Amino acid sequence: MYVGRFVVVGPDVGAYRVSSRSFPNREITARDEALTVGPTADAPETDNPYVSYNCLRAVETPTGETVAFGNGSHVDPIAEKLELGYPARDALAESLLALDYEKDDYDTPRIAATIGADGEALIATVRTDALLVETVDEPTMVATYETNAPEPIEFDAESAQEAASDAYGLEFEHAVCAAGVVRTDDGFETALENGG
Repeated sequence: MYVGRFVVVGPDVGAYRVSSRSFPNREITARDEALTVGPTADAPETDNPYVSYNCLRAVETPTGETVAFGNGSHVDPIAEKLELGYPARDALAESLLALDYEKDDYDTPRIAATIGADGEALIATVRTDALLVETVDEPTMVATYETNAPEPIEFDAESAQEAASDAYGLEFEHAVCAAGVVRTDDGFETALENGG
């Protein structure tokens, strides 16, 4: 089954996976405090605004480090609002409502999640007919297609690399790359999986 891009979040672990039929020549790279999705060196040129973006950012907030991740340019305003002290629920809702679903041929939903230093985890989506923001206490997934409302999923990764690898390996079609994150006693650990 093809579900497109998706996020998985639990209280202490999260992952984001790019699945794509249209733009498979992408990879995730680590830079500063972000993991960034972008074209590979051999990818054909495109002016599609949805191909490159920060997919995961860890930021310092008034209550401690928090991580935000998702499928597009909305990750940056979510992270910036968190830095300013917005509650995670408000940062997700305001950013997703402001940017709305992607205005492409499929009205692709925007999906996102946050994990706070306090263990609070939220998952969110905005699509043509709804804006959903939910607190989660068990691993939960939302995808751009098919599974476009949050639902529980078995996901028991214990390290960031395991989270990235497990998300990449889930049996949904057209895996391209994945990012993983876990909350540790020393902050957030991130990892990536480019399928190579």
